[in-house]
Amino acid sequence: MNSDFSFDLYIKEGAGAFVCGEETALMASIEGKRGMPTLRPPYPAQSGLWKYPTNINNVETFANIPSILYPPTFMASPTFPPTFMESPAFPPTFMGGVGGGQFTSLGTPKSKGTKVFALAGKIKKSGLIEVPMGIPLRDIIFKIGGGMKTASPFKAVQLGGPSGGCIPESLLDTPVDYESLVATGAIMGSGGMVVMDYETCMVDVARYFLSFTQKESCGKCTFCRIGTRRMLEILERIVDGRGRLEDLDTLHSLAISINQSSLCGLGQTAPNPVLTTLKYFRNEYEAHIIDQKCPAGVCKALINYTILENKCVGCTLCRKACPVSCIVGNPKQIHIIDQTKCIKCGMCIKVCKFGAVIT
Repeated sequence: MNSDFSFDLYIKEGAGAFVCGEETALMASIEGKRGMPTLRPPYPAQSGLWKYPTNINNVETFANIPSILYPPTFMASPTFPPTFMESPAFPPTFMGGVGGGQFTSLGTPKSKGTKVFALAGKIKKSGLIEVPMGIPLRDIIFKIGGGMKTASPFKAVQLGGPSGGCIPESLLDTPVDYESLVATGAIMGSGGMVVMDYETCMVDVARYFLSFTQKESCGKCTFCRIGTRRMLEILERIVDGRGRLEDLDTLHSLAISINQSSLCGLGQTAPNPVLTTLKYFRNEYEAHIIDQKCPAGVCKALINYTILENKCVGCTLCRKACPVSCIVGNPKQIHIIDQTKCIKCGMCIKVCKFGAVIT
């Protein structure tokens, strides 16, 4: 490698605050201050860490630099083994160093090179993957990931980490590049990719991710600090069966206000899980509110387990499996669930071999 390109990298371990994914908050944290974003300009390239011009990027970005700067002949070096990628569109010796020309030949006109994702969820092959920009989501999930690991079909994929968006099956042919993902309501973000099946409640997913971002808010912006709290309260009310139809309009209004009024990326993207689930899975919100049902059978407050008299054979398996002894009945007699004691654990429906227990 040409010595003109040489530089040293020093690693400083941070405290782990999610808001420090924002560059000015990260620099404040490195300087020993509380991790909170500041207004720009000045931009880090003008005045950054300790007022010096600063180049601040993700580790993944810096990791791509050697592959771009090394000459293509460096690919033959045994020091750098071939990549494990299975995609035929991905050169097998790419990570050995390819030069800028070959690097930019991968990807799309506006999103060059490759991207690393943490593929997880209801998928057969989970783990870290590196794919060329522009690859369809469908190829990642069903070719690289091997498809669904359960009998339940694909329902959605959540992209971009806790503040990412949920993309439905109808958009699986979306190419993975920055512009296309933003158009769906998701983001590239930290490279998280969580695959979900029909046993996943999208309302509960929105509640789960918003609870994380709400706790991680630094509190500097009123809309982020208070707005996400109000959104979370509404979502908690809906999954508890106490939602109102007007809550959906309130959620959307709060989400837009938080997005437009927050200072940093945490607040601006925190509403994404709610906005995308409202857009693509509104029927699930309405089922929770109107029908008092959780279609996925996840939200415990909306679940009632019942034993069908015409199917129960009195095998006692459900009674023996119940951890709180809320099922009564003698062998070979119809069993009954005491709803006042039931903790909605689902053990009865799991062990029943006759389909007698339903929700």
